Amino acid sequence: MKAFASLRRELNLALALLLIAALGLAAVAVLLWLPVGRSFGGLVVFLLVVIAVDVVAFLLFGDYLLRQMVLKPVKTIVQGAEAIAREDYSRRIRVDGAQELGRLAASVNELADKLIQNQRRLSDNIQSLNEVNRALTEARDELVRAEKLASAGQLAAGIAHEIGNPLGAILGYLEVAERRPEIGQDLVDDMRREARRVDRIVKGLLDYARPRQPAPRPIEVNQVVTGALELVEAQGHFKEIEVNLELGDEVPTVHADPHQLEQIMVNLLLNAAQAVDGGEGRRIRVCTEATRYEAIIPPSRRRDDPPGIDYSHLRRLQARREGLTPPPFTIGENVVRISVADNGPGIPAEIMDRVFDPFFSTKETGQGTGLGLAVSARLIEGMGGTIRVDCPEGGGACFSVILPAAYTDERETEEA
Repeated sequence: MKAFASLRRELNLALALLLIAALGLAAVAVLLWLPVGRSFGGLVVFLLVVIAVDVVAFLLFGDYLLRQMVLKPVKTIVQGAEAIAREDYSRRIRVDGAQELGRLAASVNELADKLIQNQRRLSDNIQSLNEVNRALTEARDELVRAEKLASAGQLAAGIAHEIGNPLGAILGYLEVAERRPEIGQDLVDDMRREARRVDRIVKGLLDYARPRQPAPRPIEVNQVVTGALELVEAQGHFKEIEVNLELGDEVPTVHADPHQLEQIMVNLLLNAAQAVDGGEGRRIRVCTEATRYEAIIPPSRRRDDPPGIDYSHLRRLQARREGLTPPPFTIGENVVRISVADNGPGIPAEIMDRVFDPFFSTKETGQGTGLGLAVSARLIEGMGGTIRVDCPEGGGACFSVILPAAYTDERETEEA
């Protein structure tokens, strides 16, 4: 780095030389005046003129010094800094002058070099984050597919019994047809009916398990819920279970992928069926309704919080995790609620905040992947909605899927 003289030293030296020159000029003027022997008043006037000339010379020379030693280098530095601020990081500042200004210019140049390094590092980080995000997206999609295949496996477990009955009937009809050919047509019709039943069961499972690209669009919630219920029921998972379906009137459409919503409903229905398994008076209630969103806001402080410490941000994060205060919704917004309630043993309070965690399951080993509710929660978030879980005092559990309505209620517009 080029060595620069101190700005203060240069200014002091220049001003000292200028003062010495002024004093010398005044002394010469006095010496030239005294031999002439003019009056004292004339001497005073002469000295005033000399002082005025010195002051003017001092100002002019000082202005020149300031321009050359301060203003010009500062202007160069400002122009270079503005160019760097416009992302011209290749711009470098070169000044000839005082040490302080030289150091300032060198610091700005060093800042530009670091900005270039940080920009390259940021670009590398962005590329790395994009790769990680791509890998996470692929992993998430794999989890969704894995959960769907797992639920398809649970559905398939009931196929043996459901298909066994119509296949047994078909075999029986064939034996009768062999012994009594005269009633063959009636038996053919019965066999055709049972074969169609088998075909319907198998096709329903295959259609559910078939991989698809998400295609969100306005869909009828009641239709999807009914289809999911029929699919699970056709696989024999509601044996000896009282299922009550309550479809709301004038339920608005929601913007979602129908197959993803069906996957969510199948998972909730299978969980409900497993929750009531082995109990008495087993009941599952499925209902849809159009309503307005009401948030559950966690308290800012609790009685047992230490003084001076605020845990409200943790409670807000926990509440968001449980689907209590989702960012997409506003109070009073039109939403669609889908509820699946059972009268099983319910969910213990100590694990309530973990039911939507990946790989968390209360089922025995081999009976669940721990992905069902976690994947369902992520799919619902992707639809702009949320999922809640409540355990009523009477027992059981109720999962509520809340999705934003795809259109604004016309009655609200008319009232406005």
